Amino acid sequence: MAGLNKYDKRLEGLVVETRTLWDPAVKGLSDDDRAWLSQAIHESPELASRISYERAHTGFTREITVTIEDIQRLYQERVAAG
Repeated sequence: MAGLNKYDKRLEGLVVETRTLWDPAVKGLSDDDRAWLSQAIHESPELASRISYERAHTGFTREITVTIEDIQRLYQERVAAG
């Protein structure tokens, strides 16, 4: 199926599981930071730099690899929201 390595609105309705991976360049984050970053990126998957979908028995698993660019953007949004 084409488009499994980019955001796909059609597939989003079939996501039954999410998975967060971390780019090798991402280091030194606390567990708390990783938890909120993971939650934040999955709340807006269309903004993720690296996203893919894997078939599951009942739908799809959304896998996002968090990059430094994602982290910078999410921290900026968090500070702006104050």
